[in-house]
Amino acid sequence: MIGLYKAIRDFRLDKLSSFRAFAELCITRQIITAIKTATRQKHIPLNSYISLNKPIYDEDSDRTLLDVISGSKIADPEELIISREEFDDIEEKMGEILSSLEWKVLMSYLEGKSYQEIAEDLKRHVKSIDNALQRVKRKLERYLEKRES
Repeated sequence: MIGLYKAIRDFRLDKLSSFRAFAELCITRQIITAIKTATRQKHIPLNSYISLNKPIYDEDSDRTLLDVISGSKIADPEELIISREEFDDIEEKMGEILSSLEWKVLMSYLEGKSYQEIAEDLKRHVKSIDNALQRVKRKLERYLEKRES
């Protein structure tokens, strides 16, 4: 319909073509333009965004993603000191409950190294690295459960 409208609007009697041929050309070009526009990936970021004001868990939740993002920085010096002390306590306890292999594996993993890189650094098998990380996970979960209760 848009192609037909444009044909009516732009048709000139002084040109050497019939209205029918001109209208078919306009309509065909409009269809091609519509298909190109529809298949273009130009607006995907805008159409697939996630609102920062959307409730996180369910529609009744008061917390939004914006709250979580903005709440991650601590500006109060007292909170910073308490957080640092808690971090130091957890790190000290991890040193007590983890073996030296588990500690080395965890530190390498936290540095962003792959299982293969850690295995090469520590001259161990990849399966040994995976097992060590699984033990670390279980030990830390038990520690955090005890700490919360």
